[in-house]
Amino acid sequence: MLDFLKIDDQLSKEEIGYRNQTREFVNAQILPVIAESYEQQKFLKHLIPEFGRLKLLGSSVQGYSCPSLNATTYGLMMNEIERGDSGLRSFASVQGALCMYPISEYANEDLKKKYLPAMARGELIGCFGLTEPNFGSNPAGMECVARKDGNEYILTGHKRWLTNGSIADLAIVWAKLDGKVNGFIVDLKKPGIQIRNLPNRLSLRASLSSEMDFNEVRIPADHRLNVEGLRGPFSCLNNARYGIAWGVLGAAEFCYEFARDYVMARKQFADRPLASHQLVQAKLVEMFTDINMGQLLALQLGRLKDKNQITPEQISMAKMNNVSKALKIARMARDLLGGNGILGDYHVMRHAANLESVNTYEGTEDIHCLVLGAHITGIPAFTN
Repeated sequence: MLDFLKIDDQLSKEEIGYRNQTREFVNAQILPVIAESYEQQKFLKHLIPEFGRLKLLGSSVQGYSCPSLNATTYGLMMNEIERGDSGLRSFASVQGALCMYPISEYANEDLKKKYLPAMARGELIGCFGLTEPNFGSNPAGMECVARKDGNEYILTGHKRWLTNGSIADLAIVWAKLDGKVNGFIVDLKKPGIQIRNLPNRLSLRASLSSEMDFNEVRIPADHRLNVEGLRGPFSCLNNARYGIAWGVLGAAEFCYEFARDYVMARKQFADRPLASHQLVQAKLVEMFTDINMGQLLALQLGRLKDKNQITPEQISMAKMNNVSKALKIARMARDLLGGNGILGDYHVMRHAANLESVNTYEGTEDIHCLVLGAHITGIPAFTN
């Protein structure tokens, strides 16, 4: 376990306990089967109850029989899940940060009691509908609309890239109501909904991603979330981005450790281990340093979040930096493994391919760069 800067000394016994418990779960039930799951584009659905039992679903959601853990513990758990696979961490992130969080924050009391306990146990699965085919990084341009009709809203539109979509029981769907963005809890058994898996994905193959058509779908009026404008979806995305900043370090740590062990054992050139060569050591040192710096950034972010002092710009920095560094580490590890690096049983290429998607979703690296640029200069450059 990477702890060069003694980060464990800054963690409580409870935080370490949940982290270690999650690591044992990943080692025992995910790593032995994940290469095959990825190759076959098969989600490990049978593990959902175990995710619930281990408090991996909605970990930091408070009350309503939810885990009620702190943000740092949630981050550590996401780190361990993504050490197994980014797609499985995406499953947990969407369930907790993108679905359970807005219900806990913006739904009425009856809906909180109805949905949150079952979602924490994994008995109900959620998905998040914000992105559309024509609008990804600019959600303000969304074309999905809702209109009021008596005691119901009628939803029409098309959403894409809904992780968990084909196994979900409900969706948090964002649409324009009278020109303003609103969120709705949508029962996916309602008539007028078509769900299709997105095929032939070369990344995140061990998770499920879908697109959905909503054709005049009727939603009870009380299923509209009590938030208006982009503040609603962005608050969800910031929770998810926080978890990503922790999660990708797990993928990076796995790649670094696997590559280090490989070059220690692999002998080339005068029967010397690859690790004895300067260029190889330089790569290991760069990977090692980037991981440790990312851990410090994630830990500080967690402590700020636990104090309710975190800002969106700080989250953007962590998402941008840690994902970028994790992707670079995965690519470097692949290089150190040579031809073996492309084999599924060596895991590294899978992590690299997954991280290509993580680098895009929840705000691309460029978008987060512009968020920080606007913070530094006071000049938004998104449309320049």
